[in-house]
Amino acid sequence: MLISKTAEEIAAMVQGRLVGSCPHALHGVASLAESTEADVAFLGNDKYREQVPNSRAGVVLVPENYTVDPAAGRAWVVCADPSDAFTKVVMAFTPPAIEYKPGVHPRAVIDDSVVIPTSCHIGANVVIEAGASIGEGTVILPNVYIGQEAHVGANCLIYPNVTIRERCLLGNRVILHAGVVIGADGFGYKSSAAGHEKIPQVGIVQLDDDVEVGANSTIDRARFGRTWIQAGTKIDNLVQVAHNVEVGRGCILVAQSGIAGSTHLGNGVILAGQAGVVGHLRVGDGTIVMAQTGVTKDAMPGSVLMGTPAQDRKAFARDRLLLKKFEAMEPDLKALIKKAKEDAKG
Repeated sequence: MLISKTAEEIAAMVQGRLVGSCPHALHGVASLAESTEADVAFLGNDKYREQVPNSRAGVVLVPENYTVDPAAGRAWVVCADPSDAFTKVVMAFTPPAIEYKPGVHPRAVIDDSVVIPTSCHIGANVVIEAGASIGEGTVILPNVYIGQEAHVGANCLIYPNVTIRERCLLGNRVILHAGVVIGADGFGYKSSAAGHEKIPQVGIVQLDDDVEVGANSTIDRARFGRTWIQAGTKIDNLVQVAHNVEVGRGCILVAQSGIAGSTHLGNGVILAGQAGVVGHLRVGDGTIVMAQTGVTKDAMPGSVLMGTPAQDRKAFARDRLLLKKFEAMEPDLKALIKKAKEDAKG
């Protein structure tokens, strides 16, 4: 479906000021580097300023401090926040969301004990075991497995190939992307000379309302009690959450981050890409753990951590600066040592 907008319509949509003139219709969005004359692009970072005049985009959303005039046939839309404005434009060019009609596919396998509300959509090859429950308006797409006595709340969206194992609990409006595993056994063994004896993992996973989990992420069931992800937390792709971990409200866990067992994250914690947190720690509210940081001890609320082992961002930057200074001094130090040795011999 081809969607057409004029430059004037784009400016009105984002409450911006039109500079220049774009006489032709606009049909989509793209980056500055890849756009065509029928696209809308945006300047969201100063390091891309030089790309704006050379871009082919018919319309570019720019900040108030961008003062270069557009070439003939192109236009700028000056707005307070080009990035936020671009989000509105993207939605205007996006086709309507896919609708899943209520009903149960004939190839779904659902235990007789399970009552499926008539407002739900259940796809092909879905398996729902005995004692499970599904809330109103929930969409479960093909090849999903829901174990015995698991509960999925209302208006959830479960993408293909998700596994929700026995007794796990999902709140309302939870989104699980393809390949997510909820409730696999925690990694617990008693090791001895005879080998590794498995420790039973008999707890559950609980995801509260409005949690979203990215593709191929895993949240392990507790050894006992629950592994708990609280309301509004968003988890990226390829994230590992181990047994008995508690993640507070409104946290962000970015791709390839991992949390070892029994660690507690406070509210609003951010783990950037490939960050790791060892087990049995407490990470305070609002802490930011930068990319590839390894957290090995408790963190106070509001901490900003870098490096492995993790340390305060300012201390990390200071240590790196001192190291560079030392490297620069190395030739002089070697020369001084050599001279001192020669003087001692003389």
